[in-house]
Amino acid sequence: MKQYFCNPVNINYRYQFHKNIHKGGMLEVAREAADPSMILFQDKYYIFASMTLGVWVSEDIVNWENHRLPENLPLYDYAPDVRVIGEYVYFCASKQGEICNYYRTKDVLNGPYEEIPGTFDFWDPHLFMDDDGKVYFYWGCSSMTPVWGVEVDPVSLKPIGEKKELIFGDCYTKGFERVGEDNTIYPIADEELEVRFHDFLEKSGTKESDLASEMVYMIKGFLRNAPYIEGAWMNKYQGRYYLQYAANGTEYNVYTDGVYVSDSPLGPYTLAKNNPYSYKPGGFLPGAGHGSTTEDRYGNLWHSATMRISMNHQFERRVGIWPAGFDSEGELFCNQRYGDWPLSIEQGKMDPWKDPEWYLLSYQKAMTASSHEEGKEPEKAADENVQTWWRAASEKPGEWLQMDLGKVYDVRAMQINFADDKMDIPVPGEIRGTSQARYIDEANHVTRWRLEGSVNGKEYFVVEDKSQVRTNLPHDLAVKEEGMKIRFLKLTVLEIPYDQKPCISGLRVFGIDDGDKPAIPEFTAVRVSDIDMDVTIKDNGADGYNILWGHNPEKLYHNYMIFDTEKRVGALVKGHEYYVRVDAFNEAGITEGKIIRLES
Repeated sequence: MKQYFCNPVNINYRYQFHKNIHKGGMLEVAREAADPSMILFQDKYYIFASMTLGVWVSEDIVNWENHRLPENLPLYDYAPDVRVIGEYVYFCASKQGEICNYYRTKDVLNGPYEEIPGTFDFWDPHLFMDDDGKVYFYWGCSSMTPVWGVEVDPVSLKPIGEKKELIFGDCYTKGFERVGEDNTIYPIADEELEVRFHDFLEKSGTKESDLASEMVYMIKGFLRNAPYIEGAWMNKYQGRYYLQYAANGTEYNVYTDGVYVSDSPLGPYTLAKNNPYSYKPGGFLPGAGHGSTTEDRYGNLWHSATMRISMNHQFERRVGIWPAGFDSEGELFCNQRYGDWPLSIEQGKMDPWKDPEWYLLSYQKAMTASSHEEGKEPEKAADENVQTWWRAASEKPGEWLQMDLGKVYDVRAMQINFADDKMDIPVPGEIRGTSQARYIDEANHVTRWRLEGSVNGKEYFVVEDKSQVRTNLPHDLAVKEEGMKIRFLKLTVLEIPYDQKPCISGLRVFGIDDGDKPAIPEFTAVRVSDIDMDVTIKDNGADGYNILWGHNPEKLYHNYMIFDTEKRVGALVKGHEYYVRVDAFNEAGITEGKIIRLES
């Protein structure tokens, strides 16, 4: 039996009330979950993600529930790491400047969690047990220091020997590590960094003497625009060690995971040929960095990682899951070609490269609404951009948004993406912490709506009714596997958290059109620097294009989905040879292009 999901993970992301030190202590409100550690334990799947106060649990990787974790865990600390070692699940999280403890349990949901005293501070931790029973610890999150590794005692988790430097950032040879939208920004010089740092202090009303040395270090690293090298995760396959890491910055569309390979858990490591390993810069919801790679009960690999919105707060983020695997030559890959379209899952061995069954029907379709604010018009809900949205002009229940697909289609799935606009509401609890000061709202809010369909715009029928639910799902998916004949879709918003004006960033519709697929696209791809290429496509009337590339014509593992005909891709590795293909897609399907060797 098939089941379907559509990224991001459809779960009740909790609201954060941030006191932003970078903006003079201004309060910012946004939903957040990031840095997922996904495990299979006692035949259930668990995702531990930053700032959720809990753990997500699933029987099938499709349907997830959020369970509250015990208060003795560091739930306000970032980047929780979780690994199964023997009969225990081990947990730890980031606390730069303070010693970090470890925790373990035999029962994830009920505990108890036994505390293991730590001996040093770390950021973005990761624990790994080798086949011989030896345990290793990896950590690091900085634009100026590497990812480190050390062997630790299997019982006390105290370090054995000296830590080793394993991965350094270098955005001049690895384009995918550059910061900025589309990897466009290089680091600044030390002289300019000091100017920016003192300008920051002045604008925020902060004295350098009031900041701990660790905080000065973090702020300067942030201002320098050098890539953050962070988020380690280890997999072992056929005797080799695959050390994954996140690069650039979580607020960019190009947040990514790279991978190094070694014959030893503590290196030396060499950059794998297939890099970046996880990279999703295009589509509706981009970003695919700081994640984990997990084998399911059937031997399939899945990569979960952080996706970005970053509008109401830099760390306004979601979690995505994609098929992954090792190819015949032991190269680690992740398929994100249509990474925010519905994906079918069958309980068993899967083809990680299968194409979508349903296609996007909603792009740039005609939109109307009961009301809207200036600059937040209804068409914003059909532009395939999570950073724009329709916003109603009032908070009253019953505001509606309608899409005209232009003709009757065979509709199979609809994803309703609720957005948050700037919210001026009091903090419902006590803000905790200093450098990452915030309050995480524990209230069980609800999101209620009704979706109706019509073939003529006059007589409507109910497609999905969530008017009585007790859930708060901002990226809900309504699946109609057998299909429904629909031209008009009307979404009526009945209740949302804090009684705000409803906002929809994407009323996304997927299905099947009986028309013709696009023609084979014609394109050119030219390498314009060691780490950049320009791709120009001759418009053939397709809805969009997927630029695929890789170091081997049989391994086009990287992709960038666009809705235009030109794109500079800044994710190449210096010295690597590349091959490129452009596929075209429309409402009827996907047409593969021809593979060419990248011109220098």
